[in-house]
Parts: sequence; structure tokens; C-alpha cells
Amino acid sequence: GIVTVDPGATVRDACRLLRDRNIGSLVVVDGGSYLGILTERDVVFRVVAPGLDPATTAVVAVMTPNPHTTSPDVPFGSALAVMHEKGFRHMPVIEAGKPVGIVSARSAMDPELEDFAAEALRREHYRAQHG
Repeated sequence: GIVTVDPGATVRDACRLLRDRNIGSLVVVDGGSYLGILTERDVVFRVVAPGLDPATTAVVAVMTPNPHTTSPDVPFGSALAVMHEKGFRHMPVIEAGKPVGIVSARSAMDPELEDFAAEALRREHYRAQHG
């Protein structure tokens, strides 16, 4: 499932959530409205490197606002191709203006996903051959 954080949360609290859930990004929402994403790289580049205090810095001040997104009807491989081309590792999945998931580069390495992708390709090939 998708893990969200409030824009007013501190970066320290957000990092604890990242650690506790063993994930690399959080979708930032305010009252259910999608605002952006906070990634590990955001924390390193926008908090740690410039010397900001994670205990007092709000997520909204360092998140990536309006990142590239995808929708549930876009094939996973297409989303991964965009991520590779643009050079990022997390992309929110948005439906009707609301976050419903996230595509991550780590998801692409999941062995079960590889099996799923192989089966999807096999079925697509079969349909193309047999109408």
C-alpha cells in the first residue's frame, strides 16, 4: 500500500516512517489532496547536505512538489521506462487526483514481479498470434 505523510510533519518523523516501513519514499498529502513526494534523496540533498535540522524542518519545505506521476492504467514497464529516462527511482500513481500507489525501482527487482511480467508478455504474444 501507499504510505503518506502530512506536509507539516518534520523530516525526522518522516525519516522514522521511512525506516519503520523499510521504504524509500513517502507521498505527501494534505487532507487527501496530493502535494508531492519525499524521497531519501530529497532528505540527503535538501536537508543533510545544507545542514538543516531534521527535527524542525517541515516535509513541505524539502519535498519534491508535482513530480512526474503515472496512472493505474499505464503498464508497469512504461512507468519504469519513464523513470529510467528521467533519472528518478519513485513515481506516484495518481487516480482522480488522489494517490493510489507508488512505482519504485526496487519493485522492478522483485522476483515475483519478474514472473508476472514474463507471464504478461507471454499472454500478449499469444493474443497477437491467435487474435
